[in-house]
Amino acid sequence: MATKQKILIVDDDNNIAELISLYLVKECFETRICNDGESAINTFDTYNPNLVLLDLMLPGIDGYQVCREIRTKSQVPIIMLSAKGEVFDKVLGLEMGADDYMEKPFDSKELVARVKAVLRRFKPQQAEPQQSDDKVVRYPDLEINMTNYSVTYMGERVDMPPKELELLYFLAASPNHVFTREQLLDQIWGYEYIGDTRTVDVHIKRLREKLSDHENWRLATIWGIGYKFEVQQ
Repeated sequence: MATKQKILIVDDDNNIAELISLYLVKECFETRICNDGESAINTFDTYNPNLVLLDLMLPGIDGYQVCREIRTKSQVPIIMLSAKGEVFDKVLGLEMGADDYMEKPFDSKELVARVKAVLRRFKPQQAEPQQSDDKVVRYPDLEINMTNYSVTYMGERVDMPPKELELLYFLAASPNHVFTREQLLDQIWGYEYIGDTRTVDVHIKRLREKLSDHENWRLATIWGIGYKFEVQQ
C-alpha cells in the first residue's frame, strides 16, 4: 500500500481547519492541524509534511514568519491562505517562498485541486535518481543542475525554491528563445494551475535579485510578450 501524503494545515480558525482536513482526508491525504505559528514550526520538524497549507493571520508568529522559517530548512511546497486579496499581499507571499496563494473564502474543490497540482510538480532532491545524462545547463559563472536541484553562480551555491529553479532551467535550456508568460505558466506550473501571469513576473523578479546580469548572459524582458534567457553570440 502506498504511503499517504501528509498535509500540515495551519489556521487559527479550527472550524476552517477541520473542514479543510475533512476534504483532504476524503482524497486519501493524511492531515495534521496547528492553530498558531509556533506550534506549526515545531510540528513541521516532527511531522515532515509533503505540503503546508498556511494561513497568514496567526496569533503570535504570523504566516509570513512561519513561511520564512520553513524556507531556511526545506523546499516543501507551501500554499498560503488569506482573506487579504490585494496584489501586494499575494506578491509578498510568493516572494517569501510560497508556491501558491489562495484568497479566502475559497472553494474546497479548488483547494484540493491546487494541492494535487503543486504536489505533482514538486520533486524533492532525495527523490532525484542518479543518472549518467544529468540535466545540467552551464554558462560562464552559472550552472543549473536539475538532477540535484542546485544552482551555482560565481562559484557560490544559490538557494532557490523549486519553481524558481525550474523556471530558470527551462529558459536557460533554450537560449535566446522567447516564451510568453502563458507558455511559461503552462510549462512550469502546468495547465491545471489556477493563477495569473503575474506569478511569472514575481518569479523572474526574484531570479534577477539572485543572479545579476552577466556579460555573457541575462534574463531579458521582451516587452508585451514575455521573457528569454539572452546569450551573447
